[in-house]
Amino acid sequence: DNWAFLYAQRLALKQELPLHVCFCLVPKFLDATIRHYGFMLRGLQEVAEECAELNIPFHLLLGYAKDVLPTFVVEHGVGGLVTDFCPLRLPRQWAEDVRQRLPEDVPFAEVDAHNIVPCWIASPKQEYSARTIRGKIHAQLPEFLTEFPPVVRHPYPPSCPAEPIAWEACYSSLQVDRTVKEVEWATPGTAAGLAVLQSFIAERLKSFGSHRNDPNKAALSNLSPWFHFGQVSTQRAILEVQKHRGKYKESVDAFVEEAVVRRELAENFCYYNENYDSMQGGAYNWAQTTLKLHAKDKRPFLYKLQELEQGTTHDPLWNAAQLQMVREGKMHGFLRMYWAKKILEWTRSPEEALQFAIYLNDRYELDGTDPNGYGRADALSPCPAGCLWSICGIHDQGWAERAIFGKIRYMNYAGCKRKFDVGQFERRYAPPT
Repeated sequence: DNWAFLYAQRLALKQELPLHVCFCLVPKFLDATIRHYGFMLRGLQEVAEECAELNIPFHLLLGYAKDVLPTFVVEHGVGGLVTDFCPLRLPRQWAEDVRQRLPEDVPFAEVDAHNIVPCWIASPKQEYSARTIRGKIHAQLPEFLTEFPPVVRHPYPPSCPAEPIAWEACYSSLQVDRTVKEVEWATPGTAAGLAVLQSFIAERLKSFGSHRNDPNKAALSNLSPWFHFGQVSTQRAILEVQKHRGKYKESVDAFVEEAVVRRELAENFCYYNENYDSMQGGAYNWAQTTLKLHAKDKRPFLYKLQELEQGTTHDPLWNAAQLQMVREGKMHGFLRMYWAKKILEWTRSPEEALQFAIYLNDRYELDGTDPNGYGRADALSPCPAGCLWSICGIHDQGWAERAIFGKIRYMNYAGCKRKFDVGQFERRYAPPT
């Protein structure tokens, strides 16, 4: 279920050539920890096994793509290179670095397998909100929301097999923080991810429309880790969920809105705005103005990063949400909004709030370092709450002015109590005594 893979095989079949799959394993990436790398590597082991069954060699290349991939291309006489698309700065730089180092006669193609409607086709510019992109995406879904053709057993074998991969040695070589432990509830890989999708459809989809905002209810898909690492395609999830529209129309429509429209809005934001992770340039002018106006407002509490990380604030609901993220690698979507907005309220400046929120999200969430973590329009779907939505009002509008927040949308403890049983959630994730 990967359009880049399918396109690459189509090219290889047309030219009657072998097909190789390469993954360049970098020793560290942003704030990713062994929690993220372990999930990714175990998923890649499944990919390698599937490739072997398809007569397609899988190569795990250690190092940055610019250093290892052009050499591989020359040594193996590769005639063309196809890569996945990612709108974030660092992966885009990786692709550009490879492009510059390839032999002149080797074409290089980038395929958007992230999104259903490719990012640059959905819109040619940064969209203001879900309202402005929704019609554009829905108008193009009939063309792009199609069943995947199968990857076939490749009829042209390589001249030499892939080197055996020492998975455990690769795991040990990583230069990442190993104190953030891997989680037990989420089994990496496509097979496990598709099982989660089927359990969502069978058990939780019926409640998604009505209970997705209640952290005490099992109503979310929980698919974001598999989406993030490309182990389950969003398009596959939508194709399967849509089969149940007749039975659960409200839930299916809500899931499509969040997993397609809101998700692709976040990708649009990161693709067209290189300042997607900063207040200057990332936030709209009205939001920058209102936050600067209230930057010196007295904060009711001021917390250091370590206090936030350990969940030792005065707010038991916030602490419970933080501890859920630390322990499970996933915070409930509704609470991600509350969590980020309180960081704005309890830190010295909006810039510091954004820095802390991105760091904590990317360090602990299995779906961290994702476009949706920066530019999400809301936090109700299987993907992360956008730090810039929560703190800087991106994709939102101005609200009634108040201290600290200015015109940024406000959330408080009392509002959460009206929506769900706060005490029940606090007890479930209470800090150890």
